[in-house]
Amino acid sequence: MRAGKGFAGRSLMALACAWVMAGLAGCASTDTDTGLGYYWQSVRGHVGVLQAARPVDDWLADPAVSDRLKTKLRTAQHIRRFASEQLALPDNPSYTRYADLQRRAVVWNVVAAPELSLKLHTWCYPVVGCAGYRGYYDEAQAHAFAQGLRDTSDPPLETAVLPVPAYSTLGWLNWLGGDPLLSTFLGYPDGELARLIFHELSHQVLYIADDTTFNESFATAVEEIGGDLWLAQAGDTVRTEYQQFNERRRAFRALALQTRQSLDEIYRHEGMDDKAKRAAKEHSLATFRDNYAQLKTSWGGWAGYDGWVNQIGNALLGTQAAYDDWVPAFKALFVQQGGDWQRFYAAARELSAQAQPEREARLLSLAPRTTRSNTP
Repeated sequence: MRAGKGFAGRSLMALACAWVMAGLAGCASTDTDTGLGYYWQSVRGHVGVLQAARPVDDWLADPAVSDRLKTKLRTAQHIRRFASEQLALPDNPSYTRYADLQRRAVVWNVVAAPELSLKLHTWCYPVVGCAGYRGYYDEAQAHAFAQGLRDTSDPPLETAVLPVPAYSTLGWLNWLGGDPLLSTFLGYPDGELARLIFHELSHQVLYIADDTTFNESFATAVEEIGGDLWLAQAGDTVRTEYQQFNERRRAFRALALQTRQSLDEIYRHEGMDDKAKRAAKEHSLATFRDNYAQLKTSWGGWAGYDGWVNQIGNALLGTQAAYDDWVPAFKALFVQQGGDWQRFYAAARELSAQAQPEREARLLSLAPRTTRSNTP
């Protein structure tokens, strides 16, 4: 799942299919503060997305559609074919339709974490299990829910609200046309658009309940390996455009990872009391902000990560872990399988069938985690 651009654009993916199914079935979350109203907004929101989508060929045949949009849609279809033909990702109706949502995100995810921990607060859903985010199709509702968590949680929770440009329905709604291309991400550089589509399709290959870090790290590994392969056959202009975007993302992610590791050490320090930990935390976050300001200067003032930085805290940094922690392990597994996608997917499925302690032990044997934050 992804939220915003760059790293922020890849922080999380909301699983709307679960919300739709749960709402229709009248199920309730184990978190009792939202009930059926939450699922109903999910049903309405996803139905709205489906109603806005039309086949890509219809958009291409429409004389009122701009040449720029048509070019992006053709590129997206090339990426879609590459995904199935070269990466062995599912060949189905997903990403063969397009919807102009006329807003900056398809959903907004609320994430939360304790004051002195990077472990994300979780919510549980029928079918897909527990996850460290809660999504809303209305931004105001997301902020209201986040405020309620800050006001009523005991002990208090830190929260953040992340704009999500895309989500996966895990292939369960392909009979309704699958997941469409959306205006919220179609404007990304072509290399980033390819990575996003590969990420989302990989959720249709493998998803397990109650392990966000496994799911998102697997999808991130697929998008990174697949993205490099796609860029290798793209033109020089595409690679040049993407290079600047990716260099900024890598620099920002490295800074965020450094801060996350610093906080992880602070929170686990047995010789520090809570007061000392709070002071050390504030110093670490202040250092992060100073270093980010220097990055912005080196980028000529480009402010693409400001929205993320303005909410910096345990919730956002804990979210990063879900997308990073097992990526090196999955990449090592890909190499171990000889770079064969089908063998890689089969090996990942075998891992997913193991109990979580055995699964994580196997992943640790392939490559270490970036932190020990134990996100769900």
